[in-house]
Amino acid sequence: MKTYPPIPRVAGAPDHWFEEGHLWLLEKVDGALLRFQLQSSGLLRFGDRERVYDEPAAVPEPYRHAVEHVRANLDRDALRRAMSDVESVVFFAEAMHRQTIAYDWERTPSVLGIDVWSAETGTFLPPDAVDRIFDRLGLTPVNVFERELRARDFDPDAYSIPQSAWYDGPAEGVVVRNKRGGRAKLLHPDQSATQPAPVDASADELAGRYATDSRFETVASTLEERGQPVTVDTLYERTLEFVLREAHHHVHGDGRVDARAFRSAVAARTRTFLDTRADDA
Repeated sequence: MKTYPPIPRVAGAPDHWFEEGHLWLLEKVDGALLRFQLQSSGLLRFGDRERVYDEPAAVPEPYRHAVEHVRANLDRDALRRAMSDVESVVFFAEAMHRQTIAYDWERTPSVLGIDVWSAETGTFLPPDAVDRIFDRLGLTPVNVFERELRARDFDPDAYSIPQSAWYDGPAEGVVVRNKRGGRAKLLHPDQSATQPAPVDASADELAGRYATDSRFETVASTLEERGQPVTVDTLYERTLEFVLREAHHHVHGDGRVDARAFRSAVAARTRTFLDTRADDA
């Protein structure tokens, strides 16, 4: 499966980038790289930045929410109609779980599409095509700050990083792309690269911090608005997805918290919430 090249800083981009043509300015999000490919068998193959996993169950646990999101939302039929050889295309996205920026996890999709590689042409597709493809296939493309900006009108030294689409704060940066495959990044000067501090809490205490009644109520209300039943299993699974994305480093990072005990604590809180909600109805 095609690997994704590192994105250089704007300062290292060729001078002619800013003298001719048009640019797309995309939000650089603080996620973890995910790549995937639809195989001719109809099964999806996934990889992170370094490894490829032939079975979805082999994907590391922090990425499971993203894998399930792609499996549930990718329109395979639309892809087959568009491509005679579906295996010739590799999709690149960001799996959106906590790295350094605390996004609004209830409004941030599990996956944001960033790029598409075509083996038929031996190139990454231009940004306008990438934006359309992810949207048509049922996945959310990364936020676009500016489309078709004249290169001569873009001054990296004077450019102010806009607000993120996914939380109330500045974007991590912007990815500057042209239609010839060039890409470079401009990072927000105030975005810290520090990881969340280690947590000194038990699995029960951590579950209480993240699996709150407010979070359960938000998820339950969303399920009801979609006409879906609010069962213990559905509420637990949906809430756990949000919680694990938000508490990623605490649950999966430093090994201080027993992940199985954490899941059990969230399940217990789910049952308690539903019992209380039923009594209050």
